[in-house]
Amino acid sequence: MKKGFDNDKYVRMQSEHIRERIASFGDKLYLEFGGKLYDDYHASRVLPGFAPDSKLRMLMQLKDQAEIVIVINAGDIEKNKVRGDLDITYDRDVLRLKQLFTERGLYVGSVVITQYTGQKAADLFRERLRAAGIPVYLHYVIADYPNNVPLVISEEGFGKNDYIETSRPLVVVTAPGPGSGKMATCLSQLYHENRRGRRAGYAKFETFPIWNLPLNHPVNLAYEAATADLNDVNMIDPFHLEAYEATAVNYNRDVEIFPVLRSVFEAIYGDCPYKSPTDMGVNMAGFCIEDDEACREASRQEILRRYYQTLIKRAQDKDVESELHKIELLMRNTKITVEDRVVVPVALKTAAERGVPAAAMELPGGRIVTGRTGELLGACAALLLNAIKELAGIHDDVHLVSPEAIQPIQHLKTAYLGSKNPRLHSDEVLIALSASAALNPGARKAMKQLPALKGCMAHASVQLSSADYRTFRRLGIDLTYEPVKEGN
Repeated sequence: MKKGFDNDKYVRMQSEHIRERIASFGDKLYLEFGGKLYDDYHASRVLPGFAPDSKLRMLMQLKDQAEIVIVINAGDIEKNKVRGDLDITYDRDVLRLKQLFTERGLYVGSVVITQYTGQKAADLFRERLRAAGIPVYLHYVIADYPNNVPLVISEEGFGKNDYIETSRPLVVVTAPGPGSGKMATCLSQLYHENRRGRRAGYAKFETFPIWNLPLNHPVNLAYEAATADLNDVNMIDPFHLEAYEATAVNYNRDVEIFPVLRSVFEAIYGDCPYKSPTDMGVNMAGFCIEDDEACREASRQEILRRYYQTLIKRAQDKDVESELHKIELLMRNTKITVEDRVVVPVALKTAAERGVPAAAMELPGGRIVTGRTGELLGACAALLLNAIKELAGIHDDVHLVSPEAIQPIQHLKTAYLGSKNPRLHSDEVLIALSASAALNPGARKAMKQLPALKGCMAHASVQLSSADYRTFRRLGIDLTYEPVKEGN
């Protein structure tokens, strides 16, 4: 993928801008981190060159000033809500994030359980955190939040919430996913800080939409595709336009909540430091795009990727018609079709010509290789071997893993492990390849090409097994597939 984003510049600019915002408030700044603080793969896909841990690297520049508060909604704990990109529950992700931050030398001060109404699962999670030595605080449901400002700013509103003990000037409030209550946690702290005689500040770090890109820029439209399930809509910030006679892009939820947020600030402090929701943000990503067309193309591909994800959800009988219609509208607005994902027509043509499932992958430099289902390998397993053979300069007729080595594995699967499908999946063929590499120089040479597959685009003509999907994702391959089961 062609680089379009200067990550080093971003880390420098972003950390410096946050320092300036801390200084503007004096005592303390509560910084709401929208999106993912770690593993921001959406940003790395639409802004090629953006590192998935860029935000974490930026915080490392501020680690002596910063502490992290992780927020989780009690309802999400109760429902075992899963983070889709990692396939783990939100409560497990809290522990994962705590460990990741600590290993990087960042201080995690506490965990806050929001929307607490006595959920048993939340109580169990709180005890688990306490046993691990992690301070835990509870924030409660406030009736008619945030619209009933007099109630919110009272002893029966924010006053009921636990005050979070913090010790550093920058408090980063993050969460496993959306709807966790990050903003309410920040505002509750402003209320409690004011009662203690301290004037704390609030700011928001949200990468998307990028406020200083056009409203219909593909980067911003890709954000709408990514949040189609939340029905987020990008829009011109009317408050910013009125205050500064300048256009800035924000999204509907921040624009809708701003009058209430302004009232909350005025109720706590007597005035509001911001004239618009865009003013609240500290995002510098738009200043670090170095190749606009590369980011546009990457974002168009992300919209197509989200489209296929939604098709798969529909094939699983999930109610996603409104999401699908929205993404189809975004595709029309950006004038793209599935054929703009170059591997799609190649995979479908190969499958039609051969009469079996097939897959295609675009390699660095634009070369496209294919793989198809055979007697020994599934389509994705064949595709992986063909891709690394091509990258290693090994002729297509050469076997990296001999058929004689594959057949005993097939017998193991069917005779002893109860599998009806004797063909090797992607993970199984990689294990067979690694065994062959002990004696086969060609297999060793091909294995060294696996890191080069990261970021490559691939498509399959049928729905994939969970084993193939996980393997491709671990290799960093940008994978889509048709919502059609094999045999149909």
